[in-house]
Amino acid sequence: MEILAAYDLTRSFRDTAAVCGVSHNTVRSYVKARDEGQQAPVARQRGRITDPFLPQMKSWVEASRGKIRGDVVHEKLIALGYGGSIRTTRYVLSELKSEYRSKNTRVHRPWTVEPGLWLQWDYGDGPAVDGVKTVLFVAWLAFSRFRIVIALRDKTMPSVFAALDRSFRLIGGVPTYVLTDNEKTVTIEHVAGVPVRNPQIVAFARHYSTAIHTCMPADPASKGGVENAVKIAKADLVPKDTNLRPEYGSFAELETACEAFMEDVNSRVHRATLEIPNEMLTSIERHRLHQVPVSPVTASFGQVRQVPPNTPMVTYDHGRYSVPHPLMGQGVWVRATGQDVIIVHVGAEGPVEVARHKVTRPGVPAILDAHFPAASAGALERVIRASNRGEEEFLALGAGAALWLKEAAAAGTARIRHKMERAVTLAKVLGIAEVDQGLGAAAVHQRFTHEDLLSIINSTASGGASSISHTVTDQGQWLSQGTSSWAGFGAAVSGPPAADPTPAEAAAPASEDDLEGAPE
Repeated sequence: MEILAAYDLTRSFRDTAAVCGVSHNTVRSYVKARDEGQQAPVARQRGRITDPFLPQMKSWVEASRGKIRGDVVHEKLIALGYGGSIRTTRYVLSELKSEYRSKNTRVHRPWTVEPGLWLQWDYGDGPAVDGVKTVLFVAWLAFSRFRIVIALRDKTMPSVFAALDRSFRLIGGVPTYVLTDNEKTVTIEHVAGVPVRNPQIVAFARHYSTAIHTCMPADPASKGGVENAVKIAKADLVPKDTNLRPEYGSFAELETACEAFMEDVNSRVHRATLEIPNEMLTSIERHRLHQVPVSPVTASFGQVRQVPPNTPMVTYDHGRYSVPHPLMGQGVWVRATGQDVIIVHVGAEGPVEVARHKVTRPGVPAILDAHFPAASAGALERVIRASNRGEEEFLALGAGAALWLKEAAAAGTARIRHKMERAVTLAKVLGIAEVDQGLGAAAVHQRFTHEDLLSIINSTASGGASSISHTVTDQGQWLSQGTSSWAGFGAAVSGPPAADPTPAEAAAPASEDDLEGAPE
């Protein structure tokens, strides 16, 4: 009727087609039928070349649960005498798959969860650290959407217990139910569809007064909240081209990144609740959680060892293993898993793995440098520190003075303190920069007599000691003395006459050391 009404206004097939969005041939057929007093034409349904094969195609789609590929269907149809193109096959197969999915779609009912009732946990593949694959333990509090990510080295029972205990202490309580997958640490087997619980996880649940439940096998949709949390954590924490995150240099860096991720996601508004998870946990859900036991489950952590108060080493099975030095004087738990020795410390935040070593033999301790504090300066690397006013005045001259003291002491120079006082007096008369430069040159050339310093300063001032004048910038910098300045020793000197002596040189008496050490 709209087409006919538009034609009555425009009296043009093409204008009517443009107004109604149809073909001008369609407009012509409708107008012709009205003029002849006939009913409006009905679109004819043409058959397809695949119609004779539709029953077989439907059976293949149902047998494959809607997953069969178009090229496989096309090959089967050709064997049955089909003569159409693969494009037609794919087009018809797409319709059949959509029809199958619409009839077999799982209907999800929204879940209204109570505060303090459910916690879900799952695992994700973490990044490789030092060539070893890690595991991301991800927990999700259903009501407040609070997310927890903890880096683990494995998924063994002690590691899982430690991660769960840390999760309970992070949220400040224990929920009524905990939901997870059917890992061997939780479910040993299924008998007639009934999961058989691991006795250790049952003891863990009894200790924390909670109930462990598992979802249906191969059914991640039954714990979709934590599945989505794992996906987000992996996208942010695992180095990829999409996040441009660099590789982790150590396991501690990965733990720091997990803590930063938790702080970020739990401090911003969640799109489902339009609330901040941290605030929902603090104001509502934490009051509905049960109290966390003071002492965590430690039965699976291994044997107890006491760290000595002065050496961060523990002994296990006749081998010695290092632990972080802040743990000296405290107790740790040690166990062996395969070729690894794992050390766990139970602190205020719960059990935490603090060290992991390869099994070593007696007499060969397993040591990690990071477990010990930075080594202090030894006997061969003394730090120069003034102990009285005279030493402070001398060292205040500069790096050359410090180098002179270091070299003079190593050479066994006599009356060092007297020579230091004389250098300070010269600095007041001649200037600090000139004396410090002279001390540096004297240290380099091993000249430590009473008159060497004044001789070097005078030679530098007169321009005759340019070959031995050096500017010392660091007391740890070593300069070696060359032999080129002695190549012409004893030869006749040619050139302009020597310059007049400076006032300081004229006032000082000459010595054999001056004559012997002075340059040509």
